[in-house]
Amino acid sequence: MARSIGVIQNEMLDSIAADENLAELNSQSKVSIYRLIVFIVAFSIWVLENLFDTHKKEVDDIIEAKMPHRPSWYRTKAKAFQYGFALITDTDNYDNTGYTDDQVFNSKIIKYAAVTPSAGQILIKIATEAAGVLAPITPEQKASFDAYILEIADCGVKYIVVNHLPDILLLNLQIFRDPLVLDSTGMSIINGNYPVQDAINEYMKELPFNGELVLAHFIDKLQKAEGVVIPHIINAESQAIDINTNEYLDAEPINVKTVPVSGYFTIPNFDNVSYVV
Repeated sequence: MARSIGVIQNEMLDSIAADENLAELNSQSKVSIYRLIVFIVAFSIWVLENLFDTHKKEVDDIIEAKMPHRPSWYRTKAKAFQYGFALITDTDNYDNTGYTDDQVFNSKIIKYAAVTPSAGQILIKIATEAAGVLAPITPEQKASFDAYILEIADCGVKYIVVNHLPDILLLNLQIFRDPLVLDSTGMSIINGNYPVQDAINEYMKELPFNGELVLAHFIDKLQKAEGVVIPHIINAESQAIDINTNEYLDAEPINVKTVPVSGYFTIPNFDNVSYVV
């Protein structure tokens, strides 16, 4: 792990102070020539150590992704799917010879993927993007993706491909507001935006695909919003699609935390956010 610039710099200064041949280098001025040289060298070493850390992580990620039979391998392969392209016979790779970079990029329709074990099988959750918003792939694309997974999956591995509309997040919030900053509708008096709604949307964007929504962390996000004195969750629920019927189930309460069945959430509206003084 890379050391901080300060730690590297102090080690160099201690070595200089301990060397009697460098006794004349004793200025305490931060702009003395030798201290500036020490800083430059320390900064260079810090950059190099960070590059080593980055390289190690990249190598570790490659090794992790290439190990068959692990969820990370299935996740990598799900995102490598190319719609409309045929696999090289008896392999899990594509031959992109003769295709442009744009054609290859546009064929990779799976923008988000997560793979988790569940009851003796694995769930392969996938999503694409439509106008910058997470969405399921089309039935035609799903049929092609199913054929791809069937071809590359290990023999005997049971799996379910989850390509659903987002889980619906239902929020009933009471926001104690600063009347000097927010009006009774939650609008910023100065800027004209809605800080609480902005904070909620930011939290949802920051939540990783298939990430765990934690109500305590959600409250922390609201607490930082402009004009919010006390954020209070009266009720929080989520509605997921049944894997078997493809219909939304009844809303379930979120007590502490939850992971979306589809891998991601949508918030239909902010009608149940009230503002009080």
